[in-house]
Amino acid sequence: MKITGARTEPFAAIRKRALAQAGVQSGAARALPADKAGFLGLSEADLTPAVRGAVQTLLTEIDDLRGEVSRLKAKLAEVEGLADRDALTPLLNRRAFMRELSRIQTFSRRYNSPASLVYFDLDDFKSVNDRFGHAAGDAVLKAVAERLTGLVRESDIVARMGGDEFAVILVQAGYRTAEAKAEALARTLEAAPIQFGDWSAPLHISFGVREIPIEGDPEAIVAEADAAMFIRKRERHGG
Repeated sequence: MKITGARTEPFAAIRKRALAQAGVQSGAARALPADKAGFLGLSEADLTPAVRGAVQTLLTEIDDLRGEVSRLKAKLAEVEGLADRDALTPLLNRRAFMRELSRIQTFSRRYNSPASLVYFDLDDFKSVNDRFGHAAGDAVLKAVAERLTGLVRESDIVARMGGDEFAVILVQAGYRTAEAKAEALARTLEAAPIQFGDWSAPLHISFGVREIPIEGDPEAIVAEADAAMFIRKRERHGG
């Protein structure tokens, strides 16, 4: 990444130039005093008006450099945050979710704290797109994302895994607790159809639960929760 206007001059070169402009040789540096010029190795006797001006110039340049570094860090943090977000909803994307799943495994292993993964799927979601268009489908996905976020704890992790599939990591929750929570989430989501213009779309939710082991491939854990969801969907529809 090229940062326009960023300084590349080494600090040592800036110091030497500033001192040279003030007529002070680098050999004049002595023990560090406690004032702001101390890092230059200048004693109070060295601080003539010209030297004070050079020191002030140097301090200003250092402040500018610090400001540029801070702005760069903020920009990088912003870019990283966008890279972790789903393009449609305010949730994490699959990439970020997999990273969080690995982190939760490490936490569970270290503190012997259970956690579970719930994998959600919107049944017959394709019919919404087919009947009402993709704008309606997007409205459903956004509404589900907002509701899921509001129904879980702040410490839980919610992501859109792609299409009409969502995943939630329930921290400090073993399988039975997660199963009960998933049932409650599904009932709550299904109880209120999504409104879009003059129509409403009822929700039908299938889910699968997998307690997160302290060891194991995160992709395999997600696949197992997805498989459990598919079994439940098939049983629900008598397939």
